[in-house]
Amino acid sequence: MPQPDDSRRPRMLYGINVNDHNWTNKLSECPVFRPSRQDFEDPFAYLNKISPKASNYGICKIVCPLNDIVPASLVLKREVQNFKFQPSVQPLKYATWTTMEDKILYYKRGRQYKYEEFENMANQVFVENYSSLACLSCKMFEREFWQEMAWGIHDSVEYGVDVEGSAFSKSDELGQSKWNLKKLPRLPESILRHLEEEIPGITHPMLYIGMVCSTFAWHVEDHYLYSINYLHSGAPKTWYAVPGSQANDFEKVAYDEVYLDDVLPSYDVDGAAQVLAEKTTMLPPSLFMKHDVSVFKAVQMPGEFVITFPRAYHAGFSHGFNCAEAVNFAAGEWFPYGLIAAKRYSFLERRPLIPFEELLCKEAIHICQEMMASPGDFVACTSHYAIMASCITHVAYYRASRRKLEKRVSGLNQCTSSIGTVQCGFCTRDRYLAFLMCHRCNTYPTCIFHGISTNCTVCGITRSLFLREAIRYVEAAADYFENRKSMLSKLYELEGNGGEDASTSAADQ
Repeated sequence: MPQPDDSRRPRMLYGINVNDHNWTNKLSECPVFRPSRQDFEDPFAYLNKISPKASNYGICKIVCPLNDIVPASLVLKREVQNFKFQPSVQPLKYATWTTMEDKILYYKRGRQYKYEEFENMANQVFVENYSSLACLSCKMFEREFWQEMAWGIHDSVEYGVDVEGSAFSKSDELGQSKWNLKKLPRLPESILRHLEEEIPGITHPMLYIGMVCSTFAWHVEDHYLYSINYLHSGAPKTWYAVPGSQANDFEKVAYDEVYLDDVLPSYDVDGAAQVLAEKTTMLPPSLFMKHDVSVFKAVQMPGEFVITFPRAYHAGFSHGFNCAEAVNFAAGEWFPYGLIAAKRYSFLERRPLIPFEELLCKEAIHICQEMMASPGDFVACTSHYAIMASCITHVAYYRASRRKLEKRVSGLNQCTSSIGTVQCGFCTRDRYLAFLMCHRCNTYPTCIFHGISTNCTVCGITRSLFLREAIRYVEAAADYFENRKSMLSKLYELEGNGGEDASTSAADQ
């Protein structure tokens, strides 16, 4: 790799010496799991088994015991018609984040590649610019990557991000298993099976086709969901992750040490979170380690899954050409995080991608029906505790809000709603069970929780209360759970809920 002259070599940035890479020797590795074929049969049962330990790290690695014999290149050539993609161009340097002009921007160059064309280009770039790294260990390559970021000698790299498609084959045992990421979001144990619409990256996977030094910047998953990433082929990936319990600390460091006011949409930690959500902030883990934020590392090899847990900030880079595939998923433990995400989305006026309330209500009804059908045989796990606790809290808050509303408005007109989830025009939150709306004007719906005027702002008449018919089943489920508190001994001791108890006060919703 070319060596820069000292005049180009930055010394201090973000309050740290970005030329000092000794911190790479201090990083702890994330847990690595090697399930047997039997353990591997049920993805959600296995994930529930390892989550109590792995969630404390924000990330873990699972070594797949099944054979993946059909190369990604063949799958994409044979099973995906006319497969092409347009990669993003990524500047390979640190940003100083002082002005809007200094913000790192990823952009599309305009060229579309076939898989083999991108592979040839990526390998050629490696030979021309990075051939000296070919014999390095993963740890030594890691140091060279961060030196490259500090020096900024090479202008940019390309990365195929969020590419529609899947490289799981119908012809090998991994592709035929439940760990095929095309199947996983819709499995019977998956919370996301309740989604009626297809959402790229959430209900079906996307491909990530990288080259040497292509990066995925620090971010959390949408709605603080879990993610699962499978490396089909090619060079390793290095990952870094911060546990979800330290997400607030991570954002505070970014706010205090990285972003100046000119680049922030609001002058607070939430403003920093908004910039981080753009997925263009690549920072060395040493910055967060300096401020006592825990950072863990994973080196992902072909044939390995990487799991990130709710609200775990993560980032990383590729060691060379590779092809990975990822999708989000949610288990019951996600609901406390989903509530936190819904509140933040509302505060930031960010449109939600998935209907939190609808997912909670449908899953609560499902769990209640299972418990009632076989009360003696039902075995509750941490996932069920989180669902039951979230349902009890949500229904209590709904009932309190409805009582206040009915006290303020006598003879409130009530209607049955058969439409899907709606979004509150006041706070952008998704509403499934109940909402207010004017019968005459059909102006935007609003939550029943705000305490705002029930009169329509257009025509002045009293708005109607729309109630979903399923609300009685949700309330019955909450009462059923409430009456079985002996089963909820862990109700206030749930692990991995991002620092907020599952019994979050109704007033906080």
